[in-house]
Amino acid sequence: MTGRPSLPRGRGAASNPPNRFERISLERDADWDPEQDPAPRTQFYRDLSQTIIAYNDSPDIPFSASLNPYRGCEHGCAYCYARPTHEYLGFSAGLDFETKIMVKENAPNLLRAELSSPRWMPQPIALSGVTDPYQPVERRLKLTRRCLEVLAEFRNPVTVCTKNDLLLRDLDLLSQLAERQAAAVFISLTTLDSELRKLLEPRTSPPRARLAALRRLAQAGIPAGVIVSPVIPGLTDHEIPAVLAAAAEAGAKFAGHTNLRLPHAVAPLFEQWLAHHLPDKKDKVLGRIRALRGGKLNQSAFGLRMRGEGIFADQIDALFDVARRKAGLGGSSPALSVAAFRRPAGPQLRLGF
Repeated sequence: MTGRPSLPRGRGAASNPPNRFERISLERDADWDPEQDPAPRTQFYRDLSQTIIAYNDSPDIPFSASLNPYRGCEHGCAYCYARPTHEYLGFSAGLDFETKIMVKENAPNLLRAELSSPRWMPQPIALSGVTDPYQPVERRLKLTRRCLEVLAEFRNPVTVCTKNDLLLRDLDLLSQLAERQAAAVFISLTTLDSELRKLLEPRTSPPRARLAALRRLAQAGIPAGVIVSPVIPGLTDHEIPAVLAAAAEAGAKFAGHTNLRLPHAVAPLFEQWLAHHLPDKKDKVLGRIRALRGGKLNQSAFGLRMRGEGIFADQIDALFDVARRKAGLGGSSPALSVAAFRRPAGPQLRLGF
């Protein structure tokens, strides 16, 4: 025994911290042994949402409409800023977030209804704004693919962001949309270190697979770029030039980045992750984060939450800008067009009534 906190294999979180909205919580014993009592298996629950397109007016986010087929994410990234959203469902931001997945089975039908409404103003939809649309269960359920089929039918523009090369399955639909200037893809790449990826993002695609996905997208004529997200100061920030160079060599045309965010329960979960996997780097990483966040581990204010402030934020921006230009990458994705949008005729119209 090393005395370090135990972590279940293949998971980014070690525990289920208390839900900030609930008065009662269940905790494992302090001497919990994951070898004898493994973490819970992934479970899936029906999500009975009545709408599927979400809207935001945040000045920090480059889209106003988004679509999330799933709540919670099997990828289990230790740092995921979306973890606290599970607390609104009565779950924990810890293991629950990556083992209790809410599935919006009716997402394609809801999307069709919302796009068919005369109230819908054609605009790009982000797939997705919170959890990854290509997390492992998508291979079986195909909800993201069925939503893309609806978007392709309506010719409504879409941006996709993912850490999983499963999106290559849907090259046919993305190509249809790209032909009408209605698709762009961001591959999210945090690190090129495969061993670090296994610990940090346990159920995502390896870096080489994501770079291969960029290459396939470029070959198919689909506008594709890389988002270095999150940049973890003191841990992955030094990789920015190498990540951008590798992405450009694979065919990426544009690039962006965001700095690490640790809202609510994510901060103690990430501290626990550092204590277990990288105890010798823990103080350095947390110190850099605090220097970036005004002495705290998180900032929620618009204008600061994605970037932070101070000398380290400036250094990361400068390093990224120089590396991006050196790699020949653009600073933003191409503008998408709504010119081809259409509302397919219903059965009545096709029959001439």
